Amino acid sequence: MTSPHHPQAHSPALGWLLAVPALLGALITLVLPTAQTIWLSFQSGGVLRDISYAGPANYAELLGGSEFWRALGFTLSLTVIPLLVTVVVGPLLALALDRAGTWPRRAGRIALSLAVVTFAPVGIAAAWMRGLTPNASGVVTLAEGLREAATAPGTLRLIVAAATFGVVCALALIAYLPVLRGGSPGLAMLAVTIMLAFAVVAVGLQAFSFGMVLTHGGPQRATETLAGLSYDYAFRLAEFGPGAAVSTLTWVILAALGIAATLVAVAFRLRITLTSPDAAPDSDARIRAEHAAPSPYGVGAPAGASPYGGGAVFPGAAPALRPEWSSGPVKDLPPAPVPPVRRASGPVAVAVGVTTLIVVVAVGLVCAWPWIDGVLASPGSPAGELQAQVNTWVPALVGAIVSVGVAYLGALGIGGLRPIGRYSEWLLLLFAPWLFAGTGVLGGANWQNMLNLDLVDTFPALVPPVLVSVPALLVLTLLCRGLSERAGRDFFGGVVLPSLPMAGILAGAVTLVNAHDLLWPMLVAQEPELFTTAVAQAGQLSSQAVRTPDAGAATPLLVVGVALAALVAAQLLYLDRLAIVRGGVTGWRPGPPAA
Repeated sequence: MTSPHHPQAHSPALGWLLAVPALLGALITLVLPTAQTIWLSFQSGGVLRDISYAGPANYAELLGGSEFWRALGFTLSLTVIPLLVTVVVGPLLALALDRAGTWPRRAGRIALSLAVVTFAPVGIAAAWMRGLTPNASGVVTLAEGLREAATAPGTLRLIVAAATFGVVCALALIAYLPVLRGGSPGLAMLAVTIMLAFAVVAVGLQAFSFGMVLTHGGPQRATETLAGLSYDYAFRLAEFGPGAAVSTLTWVILAALGIAATLVAVAFRLRITLTSPDAAPDSDARIRAEHAAPSPYGVGAPAGASPYGGGAVFPGAAPALRPEWSSGPVKDLPPAPVPPVRRASGPVAVAVGVTTLIVVVAVGLVCAWPWIDGVLASPGSPAGELQAQVNTWVPALVGAIVSVGVAYLGALGIGGLRPIGRYSEWLLLLFAPWLFAGTGVLGGANWQNMLNLDLVDTFPALVPPVLVSVPALLVLTLLCRGLSERAGRDFFGGVVLPSLPMAGILAGAVTLVNAHDLLWPMLVAQEPELFTTAVAQAGQLSSQAVRTPDAGAATPLLVVGVALAALVAAQLLYLDRLAIVRGGVTGWRPGPPAA
């Protein structure tokens, strides 16, 4: 009689060591600026007059007046339609494409990828501004409603909904399809829906670009957002105290949403793992071959048996017999990918999936037409020249590599090596208050830090001041956790290598977000030679000399082509293989020894 050899646990010290950069990065660029922002919120004065301690007066004035509550209410109203698209259209589209089979699902991924790589808020807002010109026609004339205080809020809500429809559908599809491929999506689908809803509200609370470009908060402050109100106080009126108070109150809401979303992920025990590539449809011949083939998971184990515990079988595999005691060491077991859930897709399912995709794409094209038309009619301008492109994409890429790279190391430590065992995911709560916090909510404190370091109006200041991407940390931790449960002792081959593509995908996503940000580069760069495309576009729109804005400056053809090719490859080769599941899988546990 032999006994199994269980893999030795990796040293917890290595897990802590990999998590240290993320902890330090969060302390330096998240915790300390937050503490600075809170401290500033109790001050009065600014650039134009001496700073003095004001106590809670700023909060009393904000909470006792109408400006803050009006801005909060309007900002939340901007999220209503994108939220409905996320929790209603997204799941229905994902379900239809999942049931339709492989090629409709992949066609949907490809078709909606373009909405992600071309989403540039300032460029889209610039295109909508063409609706205010005398010769405007078509859907873009909806922008006429921005002229009056009574109609401006509703008009801006519709413009934001139209501008974000395609990208919201695309991101929701990326999130929901892995849940459906996980097998039993009930509670996992609920958890992902809750987290996405929190994310949409959090992003909407920090909306800045559309309001700044289209209305500047007017007319009569009817379209003032929280980010716009904070910017007005701190940088237009030079009153850092009230501006910091608005930012602090906004951060408190964002922190609550981030903690709640992290608790959902941990409490529902969400895991992300890789499935095996799609194979041919089930057939009697393939089933017989699988039943007869020797199993790589241990001597005497049937080919259809699961290496993930309980002798379970995957869909399409041969029925598992009671396994005999394995004489081979567990450490030799290969980290086999989890087979995807395959469902028969009949003609009706295919027709429903294709029809749903066509409807969504058609609605997306109508919503995006003002931007498409604006890009086609855009003249050449300094906003699209090489220097502006360098100012935009180099700092964005550097910031993404650093913040996602640090997050990746932390995810390997927390999710892969698990320094405190089964409770390791709870370490994510240390980062949770900043899960949804962008650079704008801490912009005042970070701008002062750049000023003290004499970096304002320098190229390095364009790099976003964040050393760790908390959203990337959460996603990568869930992925490393899912991969580690089937990797055994092969940490490098079973966790590091399979998770590297996701780190690259997230770095690309963060690059796009950084490149299209307006607020941070507008704060730290006042010299025209340092303008990013977003800042240059916004400057064009505020100039009376420019009659036709350059709506396509932020999305040059080369960048869109490279980003689209990379995203389509990632969708088909990697993202289409992800599965989001609840709980975990254990290693192969053979039955009792034979006599």
